Amino acid sequence: MATSGLRRFLIPHALIEKNTFLLLVLTVIVVAIGGIVEIVPLFTIETTVEHVKGVRPYSPLELAGRNIYVREGCYVCHSQQIRTLKDEVERYGHYSLAAESMYDRPFQWGSKRIGPDLARVGGKYSNDWHYGHLKNPQALVPESLMPRYAFLADAPLNYDLIAEHMRTNRVLGVPYTDEQIANAKADLVAQASPQSEGLEAVQKRYPKAVAASGHGRVTELDALVAYLQVLGTMVDFADLGVEKLQQ
Repeated sequence: MATSGLRRFLIPHALIEKNTFLLLVLTVIVVAIGGIVEIVPLFTIETTVEHVKGVRPYSPLELAGRNIYVREGCYVCHSQQIRTLKDEVERYGHYSLAAESMYDRPFQWGSKRIGPDLARVGGKYSNDWHYGHLKNPQALVPESLMPRYAFLADAPLNYDLIAEHMRTNRVLGVPYTDEQIANAKADLVAQASPQSEGLEAVQKRYPKAVAASGHGRVTELDALVAYLQVLGTMVDFADLGVEKLQQ
């Protein structure tokens, strides 16, 4: 009886395998269904991310610094995601919000913490501390396993294509304005120069942008420090009805 039922089930499948056209049509239907299930949610993904006041696109210098951060593989040892666990919140600060990564492509959440989480590192240390730490980590944290990045201080930052980079990001959904793109190079140089007259304009276009401690020329280290100093500083958690914990 069981064998007879199995045969009745297998006969249609055998017919499909022997009929090339039918097999092709059914394959296309199955693939189409799977594709629809995967693609349709992408058109509504913005509705799943709550917009939070203060979150803005990166300034040109911060964007360049983020590129260096990714290039040097900093995400391999440092995550940027504070989970909703008590010990993590007590150590690093308020847990990460999805909105804080809405302009990151790709996001830098990471999965390892050979070094501490950097989601709230912005403003925790001075510029001078970051410069010294990146040049010689062990001089400030003797037990650190972090390699030295002193060479970044001698590497001039190539920002010839920064405006095009911002324009490409806008195509992907980052709301850079025409004004921001037009002033990209000038804003980058101004943020890298503490005494620059253009710094006020930069901070107007990019609130909470921190001036790097540049010394004449713009280096890759200036860009990286500017990026680190903005991490976790955009959102004012008091506006969300919660108290921002000390890191």
